[in-house]
Amino acid sequence: MSRDERREQILDAATAVFAAGGYAGTSTDQVARAAGVSQPYVVRMFGTKHELFAEVFDRIGRRIVAAFSAVPAGPAAGDELAATYVRLLADRNLLLVMMHGFAAGADPVFGARSREFFVEVFEVYVDRTGGTLDQARDFLAQGMLLNTLLAIGAPEHFGADPRLGELVRCAFGDALPAVDPAARRTGERGSGEPGGPHAGDPDPAESRPAASGR
Repeated sequence: MSRDERREQILDAATAVFAAGGYAGTSTDQVARAAGVSQPYVVRMFGTKHELFAEVFDRIGRRIVAAFSAVPAGPAAGDELAATYVRLLADRNLLLVMMHGFAAGADPVFGARSREFFVEVFEVYVDRTGGTLDQARDFLAQGMLLNTLLAIGAPEHFGADPRLGELVRCAFGDALPAVDPAARRTGERGSGEPGGPHAGDPDPAESRPAASGR
């Protein structure tokens, strides 16, 4: 395995470990074990834990911005950006590390990258859709709501509390199977179940995808 391939392997392992333990709760030794290398090797390649997390966080931010930037401008861009976000939801580690980075925003490096990330996504939305600043704000806000619900494990507990079921169903909409197919099956058992039909609910055919660009 080449040095570059080993580097990517360690970054992949670090992403999973940081997603599970956060920045404060993760050590370079844990990353090394997950990657199948020695802890001194990780330190030689990346330096401190701070430098390693900064690289993992930046790598994730670049991946997300690149995915949004690949959407062509035009009338369908809002829906395409929403669909892109739904596809990103499938990688739970990616979104959890992003949230850990935001939570550590008091750190000058992590805070600066977090602000840069938000501005980049905001600008991409406006550029691709031609939408208003308020619409771009709502796109980001919806994305953060979904990230937060994922971070607290809301989809996994979809059927445990009818109130939580309503919130998850409302927030994720048609994107629910992307994060937890079992939760969607629970919600489709019928009236009285979390996510089932209830008074005032719109026609399912009219439901919008999560992070809708409309």
